[in-house]
Amino acid sequence: MDISIPTTPEGLALYRTMVRIRAFENAAETASQGGVSAYGQQAAGGAKVRGPLHLSTGQEAVPAGVCAHLRAADYLTSTHRGHGHTLAKGADLGRMMAELFGKATGFNGGKGGSMHIADFSVGMLGANGVVAAGLPIAVGAAHAQKLLHRDAITVCFFGDGAINRGPFLEALNWARVYRLPVLFVCEDNRWSATTASGPMTAGDGASARAEALDIAATRVDGNEVFAVHAAAHELVAQVRADGGPRLLHALTYRVKGHVSVDPAAYRDPAELAAALETDPIARARARLLAAGVDAGVLAEIENAAAAEVEAALAAADAAPWPDAASAFTDVQTTGAGQWT
Repeated sequence: MDISIPTTPEGLALYRTMVRIRAFENAAETASQGGVSAYGQQAAGGAKVRGPLHLSTGQEAVPAGVCAHLRAADYLTSTHRGHGHTLAKGADLGRMMAELFGKATGFNGGKGGSMHIADFSVGMLGANGVVAAGLPIAVGAAHAQKLLHRDAITVCFFGDGAINRGPFLEALNWARVYRLPVLFVCEDNRWSATTASGPMTAGDGASARAEALDIAATRVDGNEVFAVHAAAHELVAQVRADGGPRLLHALTYRVKGHVSVDPAAYRDPAELAAALETDPIARARARLLAAGVDAGVLAEIENAAAAEVEAALAAADAAPWPDAASAFTDVQTTGAGQWT
């Protein structure tokens, strides 16, 4: 597997995706807490984000490296920590911020919030508040693609905590039995809510369990975007070639608490300090500079991300609230007329 730095445009694109995700997460975190953002904007009137907010800060290399190989027609399922996946798949940053704010201009009209963001226009089938629930959804989507003879695949992101739940085994088994075009991506961030995953997980984790089901698996440093990019390139190509399901086991780290207001006091500070030394954006920046990329080019990318997020915050804050009548839309009817 070639893990050299991609060509300059490709390398910069990966860096841009990671920086945009980090900028979004930092601003959303502050907006959920009611403070002043890293870019100086005061979240006046208290918290702006409605509902729980699960951050993917520190995990940016995984969605950036994987989604760089996806097409618009490809599907993606996510987790409760899905902002990075959504942005990397091409969803609009401003509409996602509006959704977090509960506004009518959000992807789901303010009804979904952070944990249930979806944008079908880019193939993002949805984040999910239930651990492991995205796995069977992804398998169903991949099965539909196969039955309809579509030239597309499905990518399923899930965390290490999900492998100890039944849907993991069921989904991988179904995908292998029917040779479905799905790439499973385990973001192994070492934590399941407020509990370390390691002591709760028998065996060698997601990749070993996939291999037990005859699904080829690749382990990768999930904080090295160029390694993720190279591994995903090979796996996506294999899935597209009707090679059946594959699994990418990306070892990363959740540097924030379970939710944005969780100080994670249960975690050893030394463990966090060590993890911060492997920050994926800092590592990518250093490698790009060493490869000859001008620091000013990287600064332009960082400044553009900051400006984009600032504009998204302002637009979300000014956007209208959903009309009260919209509460009765997108609701399944039983035919009894109770929604009229």
